[in-house]
Amino acid sequence: MIYDPVASGWQLVLAALAAITLLVVLITVAKLHPFLALVLGGLTVGIIAGQDLGEVLDTFTEGFGSTAAGVGLLIALGAMFAKLLADSGGADQIVETIVGRATGRGLPWAMATVGAIIGLPMFFEIGLVLLMPVIFLVARRAQVSLITVGIPALAGLSAMHGFVPPHPGPVAAVDILGADLGVTLGLGLLVAVPTVIVGGPLFGSVAGRWVDVPAPVDEPAGPGSEGAEDGMAADGARRPSFAVTMATVLLPVVLMLGRAVTEIVIDDPDQPFQKTMTVIGEPLVALLLAVLVAMYTFGLRVGMGMKEVSSTVESSLPGIAGILLIVSAGGGFKEVLVRTGVGTLLADWARDADISVYLLAWVVAALIRLATGSATVATITAASLMLGLVEGMDSTETSLVVLAVGAGSVFFSHVNDAGFWLVKEYFRLSVGQTIKSWSLMETVLSVSGLGFVLLVSIFV
Repeated sequence: MIYDPVASGWQLVLAALAAITLLVVLITVAKLHPFLALVLGGLTVGIIAGQDLGEVLDTFTEGFGSTAAGVGLLIALGAMFAKLLADSGGADQIVETIVGRATGRGLPWAMATVGAIIGLPMFFEIGLVLLMPVIFLVARRAQVSLITVGIPALAGLSAMHGFVPPHPGPVAAVDILGADLGVTLGLGLLVAVPTVIVGGPLFGSVAGRWVDVPAPVDEPAGPGSEGAEDGMAADGARRPSFAVTMATVLLPVVLMLGRAVTEIVIDDPDQPFQKTMTVIGEPLVALLLAVLVAMYTFGLRVGMGMKEVSSTVESSLPGIAGILLIVSAGGGFKEVLVRTGVGTLLADWARDADISVYLLAWVVAALIRLATGSATVATITAASLMLGLVEGMDSTETSLVVLAVGAGSVFFSHVNDAGFWLVKEYFRLSVGQTIKSWSLMETVLSVSGLGFVLLVSIFV
């Protein structure tokens, strides 16, 4: 729903700018948790816009609750699935099978593939920790720079994080803008693949010459090392096979894409097959089914007891508490922006200026990313400001706006981003080397991602 502005244009612009400035200062200078910063930012918008504090609080809590009810469930189920994949050795199986079959020039491409597949269900930080021993091992064996094989893996992880549900940023943007999750998933994969190629193997070959860092010999080999039998985890426990692992990982993707395709091809809500696909392709149902299947394929089938499977699922939840709070607070922040009419004002301005909504979405997200260092905060804030602009758009166009926001949210990671320091320490780089490799890779991903979004928009 689009709301009329509650105050004059200058007052609403001041409210939005003050809130965003407050977010930046609280997160980067005061080092306040983004959850608290978003709460204070939401209240700031409403108060400066002239609304009663009680009304602002009601609006914020309404947005917080609705976001937690929808997006929170998807994030929780995604975390459970990722934990089962990691603990079962399924992720190691993917790495060993793909990397083990690649040689020479094919290694960067294999690492990009592994990064994308592992990044599909897993958060960036978890995927990085999982893949680091493999990156060190591959660099040592191939006698190439860590950056040459590491950048493609990071590109795969980062692109999935920015473009593809059920990661928090894309899911939050889908929820805020009212996009179709299945359509966004399909288009996200379509955009992510060429984006990973450009930012991964292609840029990695250049960055490897700029930053030539050999793998240290003291790093443990990790997954894929000699001595581990095929199909067996390092501790002797059974692993799921590669085929079973891939089928389970892709199950929710297939179900959600299947629903979107069925609705396009059949386009008859009363048709039995479409009814079935509508239910099982619903994101919540698809992810729930995937978790239940994973409890068998990644748990019971490889020798875990039900108690151990339940313990694995339970252990996945504490780590996402902060993410859930940030995303839900972002929903509250969005709701205040919407109710005050800031989005309507921005939409009217953009239409008068005849600016591409995709470009505007990317620029807003990139600026907030540069200022706060948080891709999730950038996604939530930019999507909230774009809400007025997607009014009247079809589902495909709205999904492309989500992807444009996602592309902007990964722009030039630098010293105010936790991911910057994570990569710096794991790869043992200097700040300058990290900027020339990781930061530039993120920028290439962001710009090429926008380019592919604009290209797709021409044909759909």
